[in-house]
Amino acid sequence: MHIRPAIPHDIPAILDLIRRVIPAMLASGNTQWDDSYPNAAVFERDIALDQLWVAEIDDTIGGVIALTTDQEPEYAKVGWDLTEPAIVTHRLAVDPAMRGKGIAAALLQQAETLARASNISVLRIDTSTKNEATQSLFPKLGYVLAGEIGLPSRPGLRVLCYEKRLSPS
Repeated sequence: MHIRPAIPHDIPAILDLIRRVIPAMLASGNTQWDDSYPNAAVFERDIALDQLWVAEIDDTIGGVIALTTDQEPEYAKVGWDLTEPAIVTHRLAVDPAMRGKGIAAALLQQAETLARASNISVLRIDTSTKNEATQSLFPKLGYVLAGEIGLPSRPGLRVLCYEKRLSPS
């Protein structure tokens, strides 16, 4: 597996991956994503800002992750200090055909690598209350549940907020 920055040429493959992920999400009751989000414009912006990473296996994109320092204002509701720099994970997706290969863990490891390179010791992520896979994965990787919030951009959606603090290297 190879983790690398995404490039504009990757957009069609990323959108294909997302089109395979969304039905699985919806089937489990998770309405975090739909036909309108995430879309090409979102991923194009991520790439332009050097925030999008892909996991390749045998020249096929098996997963994607956006790593930013942008924190939702609602994160303050779980007691987080939003003035504290953090690497925040968004748009984490793994091709359903490639689940079980450690792709999500490898992409989240990239968040840690980026945080350490940027001298940031906090990782934050949120996930739908209906996403049982991530709720199982995040604690295994050292993330601690901080609380639940709603996001104005997604009315009716409730998300769980997780944080991981890195020890100094």
